[in-house]
This record gives sequence, C-alpha cells and structure tokens, in this order.
Amino acid sequence: MAMTIRRWDASDYLETTEDMLAYLDEAARSGDPALLRAALGDIAKAKGMAEIARAAGVGRESLYKSLSSTGNPSFQTIVKVIDALGGQISVTPKTPAA
Repeated sequence: MAMTIRRWDASDYLETTEDMLAYLDEAARSGDPALLRAALGDIAKAKGMAEIARAAGVGRESLYKSLSSTGNPSFQTIVKVIDALGGQISVTPKTPAA
C-alpha cells in the first residue's frame, strides 16, 4: 500500500479572522522574527495575497517577496499587513518563566 505524504500548510487551517489573529499573536509572542514573517505569509495566503496587498497599499509581488522565507519585510509593511487583517500591534510585559 503506497503512502501519500502532503506538505502541511498552516494557511489551509486559518479560516476566520479570529484564527488568523490568534496565530499571529502566538508567532509574535515567540520573539522569533522569522516565525512572525512566516505567520504573516501563511495568513496572507489564507486570506488572499492580492486582497491583503490591496488593503495594505502595497504591491502584490512586493508582498510575496517580503513575506517569503528569504524576505525581510520593513516594519511599515508588517504594520500595514496587520492593519489590513483587522489587527493592531500592542506591547505587554513578559510573563515570568514558570
């Protein structure tokens, strides 16, 4: 019996705005910029890269490039994408390690 393996893609499971923002929040809490960039890319893919680019006021190709695994989005782009998703950036104190 042959086994079929398919690459797991987070964007396949991000269905609601609440799901997307919770996913993004957890990525941001990790403190890992690469994970945050990847989460933004997953969310933009799930929602529609063209729709997010239009709402953020950036070019679609530019957004693809910025959110790719080799991309380096500016803080301005990150803020615009989060705003386009209906989110906002906030800073809270770190919780002490348990």
